[in-house]
Amino acid sequence: MQLLPIPTRRITTADHDLFSIFDAYLPPFSEGDLLAVSSKIIAICEGRTTPLASVDKAALIETESTWFLPKAVSRYQVYLTIKANALMPYAGIDESNSDGNYVLWPADPQRSANAIRAYLRRRFGLHHVGVIITDSRPLPLRWGVTGFCVAHSGFRALYDYRGQLDLFGRPLQMTQTNVADALAAAAVLVMGEGAEQTPLARITSAPYVEFQDHDPTPEELAALAIAPEDDLYAPLLTSVPWQRGRDSAS
Repeated sequence: MQLLPIPTRRITTADHDLFSIFDAYLPPFSEGDLLAVSSKIIAICEGRTTPLASVDKAALIETESTWFLPKAVSRYQVYLTIKANALMPYAGIDESNSDGNYVLWPADPQRSANAIRAYLRRRFGLHHVGVIITDSRPLPLRWGVTGFCVAHSGFRALYDYRGQLDLFGRPLQMTQTNVADALAAAAVLVMGEGAEQTPLARITSAPYVEFQDHDPTPEELAALAIAPEDDLYAPLLTSVPWQRGRDSAS
């Protein structure tokens, strides 16, 4: 597998056309390639920003989260939130590389991923091509942030080992690899978190990617999510006083 970070000019709130950025900076794509796109530049081009001084951050977090824990619960005074079935701080709201603005998540990341895939197919005349919209978050019990997949299109997010045999002939009963998150983590590593100015990455020769001829269906997307009470970490997730946010995503 190879990952090529793609540098661009600085993307600011003056930008409103994501696809013109792609027109200017994307190299040629081939069959079986994937494009990783930072959720931040999509949100900026959608106008999903607000000046720091114009809004109360706590109210904004509550609006953008599905569930949240008040910052008083955290020794670091951090809001912990669940948004679109992902656990993260601050509902994905970011202040870095934003020129004095809060940058929210894209309005509909899945719709954006599907539209970007359609663009790549049309521009480069491709049949099988994938898209990953990325963000980053810290993992429990680990310092540092890791990239994860906000939305994907053009391939199966999970590689299913269930029913296969391990090295010693034992049937695998539960193992599935989250290909979308793994690729997002690798892409975010080469895209960087600081002033690298590389919000895009091209991924080639990725293993375990099963391309599809359609956008992810609602059933396929629903199969990626686990309710907190059914999660392996349910004893932790269900033992804290979550409050209902105002974002309708589950």
